[in-house]
Amino acid sequence: MQTEQQASQEKETGRLEAFSDGVFAVAITLLALDLKVPLVQPNGTARELSDALLRQWPSYVAFATSFLTVLIMWLNHHLVFKLVGKTSMRLMLANGYLLMMTTVVPFTTELFSSYFSLPGARVAAAAYAGAFVLISIGYLWVWHAVKHGQLFRSGAPAETIDRIDRNYRYGTPMYVLATAGAAISPYVTLAICTALWLFWAFTATEC
Repeated sequence: MQTEQQASQEKETGRLEAFSDGVFAVAITLLALDLKVPLVQPNGTARELSDALLRQWPSYVAFATSFLTVLIMWLNHHLVFKLVGKTSMRLMLANGYLLMMTTVVPFTTELFSSYFSLPGARVAAAAYAGAFVLISIGYLWVWHAVKHGQLFRSGAPAETIDRIDRNYRYGTPMYVLATAGAAISPYVTLAICTALWLFWAFTATEC
């Protein structure tokens, strides 16, 4: 029979995850604000509108990449919290930092897409990937708080814990590589970030 203490702990983890879900939902919705209606003359032709839409392709790619990345971030966050049976102040602080960095993604996405074809493209790409470096550090901090605080629920699968341990080793170094790749070309950054969300999607469905 569930004790009063266990019920209280489950309530706290539920509140923390519900709050996090709300922040992820807002961040993923704000990404759509980067999709602008192109301005053409009122008497412009259909071809001019088509060309204007096509010129905005970096916005579409950045939106899709960031949307899927935030979606997969939410899936991984949910996966971690399925293993959590109680909270701690360290976990709440780590989770707060992670959510703060998540809300930056709409800004860096708009920055990246707006400057992709301009002289500042490399700086914008570095800022875009750099935000994911900080987010990956947030995940490591959350995971460290869970593991070292022994916050796992009873019966948490050891194989899932081990898999998360392995997967999280790749995030920060790869996003650092994507950030450094901006010095070569924004296409390098975009390619690495896209490859990473594919990796996170695959590993999330494995667990």
